[in-house]
Amino acid sequence: MRLPGTRYQEHGWEQVRKLLGHCSLQAFRRLEMHQIVDAGQHAALLDCYTDAVAAALRAGARSARAEAEGNSYGDSVYELSLSLLFELQAQPAFWLAFAAAVAVEHARSGAFWLDAAAEGVMRKKVNDMYAGLRDKVDADNYIVTTGRDCSPNKIYTYRMLDTAYREIAGLFADWQQHAEQVGAILGRTIEGSPIETRQMKSIGGCKAEWIIRWSESQERYAGSPGPLHTKSKRFASLKNSPEKIAAMLAEIGDYEELSANMDRADDWSGDAGEAALWLEDYWRVIGESEQSVAQDEDRILPESAEDGEADLADDVADDAADGAAGQEPGFDAHDLAVEQSLAGALSLPPRYLELARAAQEAGSWALRILGGESLPIRLAVYQKLLGAADDTYPEAWLDPATGELPTLQQLAALDQISMPTLRKRRNEAIDKLYAANTAPAK
Repeated sequence: MRLPGTRYQEHGWEQVRKLLGHCSLQAFRRLEMHQIVDAGQHAALLDCYTDAVAAALRAGARSARAEAEGNSYGDSVYELSLSLLFELQAQPAFWLAFAAAVAVEHARSGAFWLDAAAEGVMRKKVNDMYAGLRDKVDADNYIVTTGRDCSPNKIYTYRMLDTAYREIAGLFADWQQHAEQVGAILGRTIEGSPIETRQMKSIGGCKAEWIIRWSESQERYAGSPGPLHTKSKRFASLKNSPEKIAAMLAEIGDYEELSANMDRADDWSGDAGEAALWLEDYWRVIGESEQSVAQDEDRILPESAEDGEADLADDVADDAADGAAGQEPGFDAHDLAVEQSLAGALSLPPRYLELARAAQEAGSWALRILGGESLPIRLAVYQKLLGAADDTYPEAWLDPATGELPTLQQLAALDQISMPTLRKRRNEAIDKLYAANTAPAK
């Protein structure tokens, strides 16, 4: 299932879940797990857990499961797993809920994590933790992308409807073997090949009443109630709201159609697409032309967004070529070691961030405006405004393997944030530059 901003709702989630579960079990064997029953140790144990799982993920980064496709945007299972692990530190409530669940089991069974036969119990609790975090992360990114309210429960509902559609599609495809249930779904007796089984080409063509009737028919034909007809109150109101179901089905269908040609994790406009690069080059040429015309007269501040971004790209290009600078404050040996470990996991030189940070002049215009942003965010800004490859970039900024700036996926991992969060912060940083570039002179 595809929805704006989401990354964990597609086919690769099962492999992400299994990889995180496997690495978590490895980490638990090395941790002082008895500390999990002590609330005062939860924060420290989370740090140790994150480091241990990250190390296990990096050690298996070249395995078939880790390199498998995680979603239709180009994120691998390894990349999605690492991003979700880092999100756990940013949203520790899910770790605390996991610790509480383990403590309850410990009260019943003692140190059950020491029993190899109980690994399944521990893995189930890890799965629950990451499943909740997954939906929270995707719901937050959906809000950022669309500006519309969303909750983890609503993401769960979208996924339920998508699953229901696929179940119905399977019944329609094999309607001769399931004629009675297909008739129950369509609300009529089947006589001959039903035209609906040929007309429904996507989830956008699935009708809300079919979902409701399918759920109602499940107990009779599949042996257990459908999701809208269980004793749970999660979807109780939805079975009486076909208009809500129809709107959610249409949204999934519309976005899947819109994004059908996406083959990498990027903006809808395609940050690295040829059209975007051409447009950025166009803005820059226009800016250079206007500067030439204005050499003998006072420059008028740009009135259009295109002109403003052209000037902004020129300013950024000047800053990129300015030279070397010192280390950003606030870094110690541990921070540098973490940076080197992350860079190595992304096939970048171990000292990539350290050297790239030193290759930008401390007093540059862009750095003065974006001094509070991390280096990966600033590099994402340059990539957006100038493209992945530009003659003004210092060599230390480039990935030796490509001769270009790291991809947005690499930059997000370096910054230990998700892809949608990186794009949100990058766009906010560009807004800051644009505002500073168009502000009236004092």
